[in-house]
Amino acid sequence: MAIETVSIVGVGLIGGSFGLALRAAGFTGRIIGVSSPRTIEAALERGAIDEGRPLAEAIPWSDLVYLAQPISRILEVLPEVSRLARAGALVTDAGSTKREIVERARGCFADDPFFVGGHPMAGKEQRGVERAEPDLFASATYVLSPPGSDLPDAPVVDEFVAWIGKIGAHVVLLPAEAHDKVVSWTSHLPQLLSTALAASVGKRIARKDLLRVAGPGLRDMTRLAESPYEMWKDILGTNTSEIEQALDRYIEELQALRNDLASDQVEQSFRDAGQLRRRLSTKR
Repeated sequence: MAIETVSIVGVGLIGGSFGLALRAAGFTGRIIGVSSPRTIEAALERGAIDEGRPLAEAIPWSDLVYLAQPISRILEVLPEVSRLARAGALVTDAGSTKREIVERARGCFADDPFFVGGHPMAGKEQRGVERAEPDLFASATYVLSPPGSDLPDAPVVDEFVAWIGKIGAHVVLLPAEAHDKVVSWTSHLPQLLSTALAASVGKRIARKDLLRVAGPGLRDMTRLAESPYEMWKDILGTNTSEIEQALDRYIEELQALRNDLASDQVEQSFRDAGQLRRRLSTKR
């Protein structure tokens, strides 16, 4: 089954960028947007979609359904999408946590239509289709978390994976539980650290003239602090235990640094930190 019609449910930053990326990669089929009237208008102006439709009209025509809403809305809409989706279609999502979404999908989807959880490791501090970019996924990791141990054996799934490659991303297959544990460290912890750092500095150095006495390090470290709480509320609520464990370990590391400030033992922490930074900077 060839993917000829795509429905993007939630045409914001990620959904809009997915539509733009498909077009830039040569997709010639129809892209339908399901969002608020204002968002649909903006998405049409950007060229991210070809038309806007209500959910009940869009899903039955779609070969690929791309759920790019907040996590709570994805969880709410999955049962309805499973009833509306046509035979042979693929439903996927772009939620930042996977365990609850994949568990819900297991209860809604049988063998056909198919469901595969997804999480493109790409984004910005801002949101909205106005910020969407066709190259947002370029060189990004794109995690796929199927309900079973492997991806469904279906042409539509194979074609979707191929399109992920065409938009420049690299697929990593990861069970939902493993995904949520990893991103608690690689994504959720950095956000909370940036938020805490900005809040701490802001409470103690409120005068704008004194904030000028700051190097690029503070700007770099607080970049994520621009992210609005609305983007993170569902993430924190659906991955709480893993995030708590990551925070506990980080607090232990900070306490060790505090205890070692006047000793040479802190040098090892600098070495370990430098090694990780160099690994992150290495091109794929």
